[in-house]
Amino acid sequence: MQLLLLRHGHAEDHPADGTDFSRKLVKKGIEQAHNAARVLEAADFLPEIVLSSPVLRARQTAEEFTQAAGLPGPVMQSWLSCGMSPGAALSELAGFPDFGRILIVGHEPDFSQFVQQAIGSAGGTVEIRKGSLTCLEINPPSPRATLLFLFPFMIGKHL
Repeated sequence: MQLLLLRHGHAEDHPADGTDFSRKLVKKGIEQAHNAARVLEAADFLPEIVLSSPVLRARQTAEEFTQAAGLPGPVMQSWLSCGMSPGAALSELAGFPDFGRILIVGHEPDFSQFVQQAIGSAGGTVEIRKGSLTCLEINPPSPRATLLFLFPFMIGKHL
């Protein structure tokens, strides 16, 4: 499968209730989600399904992405919440064998750790920035993948 990883967009620093899980996207974060949709649409590379962390900033990123791309809304997956383990992610993704291209929306450092493990890279060698798109060719539950691309969010600004 082609696995697209979209890190949530920029979110507010200090939510009203003071909890990390309630941080909302700011204007830049919404723009990042729209840019990701534009990039994938222009490349004829939209996912068949979007899975998202239920954490507010990730959920909002997924919702903005699917709306901009004209796709059905995201499916919330608790395993994508902050603290996702690469092994658990592979096991969960193996449950989606009917999809050739899946987009997941989640967090750091989870995504960097997942990509590093999948491509056999040392710790600290991959950084998944807010709003960026990463694509792996992977066959879960196998832990190995090929990195197809990693785009910063700003690429979509030029489309």
